[in-house]
Amino acid sequence: MTDKVEVILTVNGRKFRRRVQPRYLLADFLRHEAGLKGTHIGCEHGVCGACTILIDGATARSCLHFAIAVQGSEITTVEGLSKGDELNALQTAFHENHGLQCGFCTPGFLMTATELLRSSPNPSETEIREALTNNICRCTGYSNIVKSVVAAVEKIKAGVSAEKEAEHG
Repeated sequence: MTDKVEVILTVNGRKFRRRVQPRYLLADFLRHEAGLKGTHIGCEHGVCGACTILIDGATARSCLHFAIAVQGSEITTVEGLSKGDELNALQTAFHENHGLQCGFCTPGFLMTATELLRSSPNPSETEIREALTNNICRCTGYSNIVKSVVAAVEKIKAGVSAEKEAEHG
């Protein structure tokens, strides 16, 4: 049996220090060591996207990374998108536009869309569809997922406009 190693990860701004096997997957660390159940494990091969998280702001499949390999990185999970009980614009848009059905794939879609909206704040519907192609949903048919991201763009724009008006008002 391999000796355990110390892993220190910063997840959603909080440090976690645990002793784990060197081959312990990041997805398992997040779920079992950090207690964050929003990262779902689907295919365990990096194909379905249910385990998508952000590592230093870029999407990554947590089922394909060893926890020790990302030590020193900033990890963001779906739990890190909201501020307490307050959903962010993207999460709210998914809720309002029925961008989820069973919800299993939703965290991965939210994380993928988060990266998209950070890099391209005003994506076209085609760009949204292309960005989401690496995430699989078996329930919704994708229409409401795309509609949710489009609605989030509008919410974010409206929020920025309201903030600018308040600054200058």
